[in-house]
Amino acid sequence: MTDIVGKLWGFCHTLRHDGIDYGDYIEQLTYLLFLKMAEEKGVEIPKKYSWTVLREKSGTDLTDHYVATLRGLGEQTGMLGAIYAGALSRFSNPVNLKRLVNLIDEIEWTALNIDVKAAAYEGLLEKSASEGKKGAGQYFTPRILIQSIVRCMKPDPRKMKGFTIHDPASGTGGFLVCAYEWLIEQTKGGLEREEAKRILNSTYSGTELVARPRRLALMNLYLHGIQANIYLGDAIYEPKRVPKDGGYDCVMTNPPFGTKGANQAPNRDDFTVATSNKQLNFVQHVMSILKPGGRAAIVVPDNVLFADQAGDVFKILTEDCDLHAVLRLPNGTFTPYSPGTKTNVIFFTKGYPTENTWIYDARTNVPRITKKERPLTPQHFAEFETCFGKDPNGHSKRNPKDSKDDRWRVFSINEVKKRDFKIDSLKWLKDESIEDSDELPEPEELATDAIAELESAVEELSAIMKMLENGNFER
Repeated sequence: MTDIVGKLWGFCHTLRHDGIDYGDYIEQLTYLLFLKMAEEKGVEIPKKYSWTVLREKSGTDLTDHYVATLRGLGEQTGMLGAIYAGALSRFSNPVNLKRLVNLIDEIEWTALNIDVKAAAYEGLLEKSASEGKKGAGQYFTPRILIQSIVRCMKPDPRKMKGFTIHDPASGTGGFLVCAYEWLIEQTKGGLEREEAKRILNSTYSGTELVARPRRLALMNLYLHGIQANIYLGDAIYEPKRVPKDGGYDCVMTNPPFGTKGANQAPNRDDFTVATSNKQLNFVQHVMSILKPGGRAAIVVPDNVLFADQAGDVFKILTEDCDLHAVLRLPNGTFTPYSPGTKTNVIFFTKGYPTENTWIYDARTNVPRITKKERPLTPQHFAEFETCFGKDPNGHSKRNPKDSKDDRWRVFSINEVKKRDFKIDSLKWLKDESIEDSDELPEPEELATDAIAELESAVEELSAIMKMLENGNFER
């Protein structure tokens, strides 16, 4: 796997001189890998667009045929059309295209087991994210964090026929892929043929706003044999897409950070709180698309827990759902993508009002995550998983003593109400690093905090301005 990743990634540096950046390279690799694997698997593809025909061409005939192949496949129905819709060639030098075709042709991809195929592909995505930063990083959640969330959520479609798993901000499909990998681990690969067919074809789905990561998600899922529907669209501002029975059983997601594009409140009858805060709207969206008894885990930045209208949203959340656990993530969890962003994971089950909220602080007095010296490891979340318990709906018997460093505390709904439902204020550990000048936050972290506070202030000022304009401001 390391050799494959190294070989394909090494060629990316060559292509950069041809004007092809990290993200473009992964995308072009996606198109070609799919063709090669489709041929190996005997998947029906129009002969004139097949890997065999492409492989035999060279020079300008190759680049011209590649352009025609992408256009022709984008006009097909089903998964082929979905993957290649709007696909464009980024190659201007036929020598570079020919070399990449030859590199892919050397490997019999379908002979690799699922884990190695996926790891090779995701290894490229991660390299693109970490080295390109502006490439796949904005759509990529650290796999270690996803795996921990999945182990807590136990998204098991065997328990119920028609069980559905959804990610409304799917990015490159990490949550959906890890959910399936967890299932394979639980079953030791022993799914019955009919059950496997049902699960692979009708369990997993997602929504993604941007075409490139959606395409990568489709390919990522295809490498695992999953025929998932990844809708291309805006989960917040477009009509919601839910199963015919009214909701999903399990939602796991990491909505995009920041406020870009969130300049107006969406016109949604199913949203109680009108706000332009993108993350708060994602929380409302997940509440809406869950079926009664459905469970969710959402990665959210700190500002979602203290923003101006956070209290309003979380008041409704705690009335309609059991907000049973919050995981405060270590600083730097999203290094190198968004190293200064402080983040959390909120876990809730729809249909049961909140009585108690348990919070695990994996941040205070924990050395910040770095790419090389202190990378994120499963050990960062091992104790939390023990504290969380085996019940994915949060009904396990919990005990503060399950954390040896007093990182696990319970707060009653009355305590949450006293803090106006601002979850961020539920803190108890003293941050020892504040008193140590050598352990001051990184400049990027300080800047991120400042930006978050400014954005919150601007949002409050905008709300006041609207009240003044409408003439309903009371002195």
